[in-house]
Amino acid sequence: MTKRLTGTALRLTIFIGESDTWQRKPLYSEIVHRAHRTGLAGASVFKGIEGFGASSLVHTQRLLSLSEDLPVAIVIVDTEERVRAFLPELDELVGEGLVTLDDCEVVRYTGRDHT
Repeated sequence: MTKRLTGTALRLTIFIGESDTWQRKPLYSEIVHRAHRTGLAGASVFKGIEGFGASSLVHTQRLLSLSEDLPVAIVIVDTEERVRAFLPELDELVGEGLVTLDDCEVVRYTGRDHT
């Protein structure tokens, strides 16, 4: 079954550290799998090469100062209703990090047929 999503939507972005975990698994992986089980339209994880957050510690991928906690962003786009229904999951999972919501417009959302 191919999902359809067009028009007004909500983008959920979760910024965490690469080394953040949930029950000894990467936290970003747990978030993606829960989003999938919930039936959200999709989720992607992006690894940053440098950044800092509320702790003001700069984490970088540069060779001389290899960090084991690079920034990670998980981006989820779906209808406002579905995204807002998913937020309680994040209350349980994200102890440190930043969670943002942005209005967006889906112009095209297509997938491959699995035959």
